Amino acid sequence: MSTSLHHRAVEHLGTRIVGGALPTGHVMLAEHLEDELKVSRSVVREAVRVLQSLGLVETIKRVGIRVLPAHRWNPFDPLVIRWRLAGEGRGAQLRSLAELRSAVEPVAAELAAGNAPEALRKELVGISHAMKEAGDAGDMATFLDLDIRFHALVLSGSGNEMFANLIGQVTETLTGRTVHGLMPEHPQKQALQWHMDVAHAIEAGDGPVARDAAARIMRQTIAELAPSWDDQPRVFVPVAKN
Repeated sequence: MSTSLHHRAVEHLGTRIVGGALPTGHVMLAEHLEDELKVSRSVVREAVRVLQSLGLVETIKRVGIRVLPAHRWNPFDPLVIRWRLAGEGRGAQLRSLAELRSAVEPVAAELAAGNAPEALRKELVGISHAMKEAGDAGDMATFLDLDIRFHALVLSGSGNEMFANLIGQVTETLTGRTVHGLMPEHPQKQALQWHMDVAHAIEAGDGPVARDAAARIMRQTIAELAPSWDDQPRVFVPVAKN
């Protein structure tokens, strides 16, 4: 099977579902997708399996492939995050991610101050200074790579494997902000300093300072992005009764 054809089919259907072009309850037939996408039945079948794993669709015997509501999607999957950031739900996705990060990253920074290996601490300090250089120079491509690495190290350094498994989500957030023009041409000097504060506090084993500086970063991030979600509805996931 052609990987490119499979990828194209997944991207085409995923973006249309998440973007709302294929609404909740819409039913697709495999043979129609073959004609629309100009691919084989096996490519359609594998693409649908991926979408099922993401919670976007379900297959119903003798009916077809039905689109599921947003509360059934896997909100932690990087593909779903990327598609939401590319569509009209960008603001809502940014809000959910910012709120998640504000709950997790300050705690992760505090844990990293107590648990991170020495090599990770030193790398984090080096990256924080390189971020300042790239930010001051307006080299946003380099800054993005460093920013992704910085936050990945904080999550990993916490020693909490569940926090570390959020690295992909944070990566998509930071990448999406840059791709969709939501980052300033030059990062705020105060934010650059807070990143260095986090790194140096983790290196020194000062958990409270690391947590406070990470919280400051997230508060500023939320303040910068809040206008993008002012009119965006929230997703309320039904809670099953016992």
